[in-house]
Amino acid sequence: MKIGILQTGHVNEQLVEENGDYPEIFRQFLTGQGLSFVDFAVCDGDFPDGPQAADGWLITGSKFGAYEDLPWIAPLETLIRDIYASDRPMVGICFGHQIIAQALGGRVEKFKGGWSVGRQEYPLNGETLALNAWHQDQIVALPDGAEVISNTPFCANAALLYGNKIFTLQPHPEIDRTYIKGLLDVRAPGVVPEPLRQEAIAQLGRDTDSARLADMIAHFFKEKRIA
Repeated sequence: MKIGILQTGHVNEQLVEENGDYPEIFRQFLTGQGLSFVDFAVCDGDFPDGPQAADGWLITGSKFGAYEDLPWIAPLETLIRDIYASDRPMVGICFGHQIIAQALGGRVEKFKGGWSVGRQEYPLNGETLALNAWHQDQIVALPDGAEVISNTPFCANAALLYGNKIFTLQPHPEIDRTYIKGLLDVRAPGVVPEPLRQEAIAQLGRDTDSARLADMIAHFFKEKRIA
């Protein structure tokens, strides 16, 4: 099964050598799942011809906001709506989670409650799963057809399911310990409040459930349902 990765940003230049850019990170995250990949750096204007260019679609995270006036945002929203209409499965992570909701009629804002960074716990599909987070923006109004399947006191719309078509997550299951440490060391100082940064650093030695989410996402691509 061929998955089209819609890349909506680039890994920080100080971190890319050790971690790779977003397509490499997602390939590693989903390795062994029987999937192949084709990349489209939509943030650089590289778009597929249409939904038929892949069997399923994955939208990455980004440093940008879904609400920003960037030249590639509107074409990406059109592509999202076309994929949704095509019945091909689509997965969105962080920015991907947000831009899908916005494209389908929801609203995304810079959250007044501030940042969520590092290891967090989310109830999902009858389990409590630990995943790394890195976001300030949140979905504050849902589009029609979106079902909340995970929420926390901090993030009301942490994971959404749109029938058997779309599965999206606010946290970052693809971010491993090495990458989150790099973000905390390089990007967080002066941006993320220092107490939150230190709390996230203190959690670096604890495992996450990324492998469980890799299985869940791959299953959704193949079967159009989470399990």
